[in-house]
Amino acid sequence: MRKLFVMTFLVLGLTASAQQVPALEQIKSDPKKSYGTDYPYAFTATQLTKAPSGYKPFYISHYGRHGSRYYWNAMLYRELDSLLTTAHKKQLLTTEGEGFYERFMAAKEELKTGVSELTQVGWEQHQRIARTMYNNFPQVFKKGGNVLAISSLSGRCVLSMSAFCQELVQCNPKIEIREQSSRFTLDGVVPTDRENPLRRKFPKAKPRYENNRDRFSYSDSLNEHIISRMFVSTEGLPGNMNHVASNLINLYTSLPSISHEGMMGNIITDEEIARRWESSNLDSYSWVFGPQYDMIPILEDFIKKADAVISGKSDHIADLRFGHDTCLGPLTVLMGINGADTDPEDPNEVKNIYQNWQTCKASNIQLIFYRGKKASDDILVKCLLNGSEASLPLPSDAYPYYKWSDFRQFYTERCKAHTN
Repeated sequence: MRKLFVMTFLVLGLTASAQQVPALEQIKSDPKKSYGTDYPYAFTATQLTKAPSGYKPFYISHYGRHGSRYYWNAMLYRELDSLLTTAHKKQLLTTEGEGFYERFMAAKEELKTGVSELTQVGWEQHQRIARTMYNNFPQVFKKGGNVLAISSLSGRCVLSMSAFCQELVQCNPKIEIREQSSRFTLDGVVPTDRENPLRRKFPKAKPRYENNRDRFSYSDSLNEHIISRMFVSTEGLPGNMNHVASNLINLYTSLPSISHEGMMGNIITDEEIARRWESSNLDSYSWVFGPQYDMIPILEDFIKKADAVISGKSDHIADLRFGHDTCLGPLTVLMGINGADTDPEDPNEVKNIYQNWQTCKASNIQLIFYRGKKASDDILVKCLLNGSEASLPLPSDAYPYYKWSDFRQFYTERCKAHTN
């Protein structure tokens, strides 16, 4: 029986992996994916697997990152303002640089005022994700019912929650939603927040590939190309030029989120960002891998609230959470979604088990719960990552559907194993 369990798990895991398009092929077909966590949410038509005979969805548990926003740090805009102003006065800008200077100056007050705030793009992302959820699982929502939505204390998360919830109610006015952004609910949405009264310490993790980082080598001259396209000379300009190039890249990848694509002309191209994606993805994996156990309270919140619904102690048809990439990325690793917890020793394998665009703007995890016709039927659960069916490190004879009892036992044990 043990051998059958293992073989079922391995075969399903290989099947799920085989269905995925290799990461570098995805980058080639959509270079903007190389923006990583700056990638704006992609809405692609996805065919979901029909539930086993007799099973219908009855409850959804969700965690979503806020939608597209202005750049998170005001220093980026301030430094670029100072740099471009100085370069313009000293006549050190190329023709391409002058064009960028003019467009940046026309938008700079908006950029400085909007620092870290949700944009219209971000608002619309959550509206559309909510409507897609409603349309995908109408059985959950058709009779109306109670929903609890919780958010971090950040304004961009609160507004993302509002956009999502408003759209659900537009779909069906019978849905009653309680929205909450407070210290009382931080443990279930941003457990690491200093305002969280239940904040705990968890062990940090280190990915194994870091011990073999020398197996991966990469270098390019993009920084130098960017600087040469911008300036006829850098003499007398403020700041280290590598830092300047980094600022320009960060601005560039943020532009689709703030409806200013084209601002930088041809100073940087998507293809150039794409060529260094594998290197940046390695850094991203370390970043999401290290604090994965800090997200245990969120996973515990998933389990606790689902238990309450299944036992009849809660009448929620959905529990929604709105937070940050700093939570969703590590949570993806903690849960091992699509093998993100594989922890390879070879840095060249990291791209196959985690891609940083999966933690894009408005990225989200949805757990969909199903009941059979008989009271004795197992509760089933399916995981969606950004709207697509995702694998979990659990056995299943009906992938992408897993027994809730297996899910609950596996993740409860994983949480306990890493709780001090």
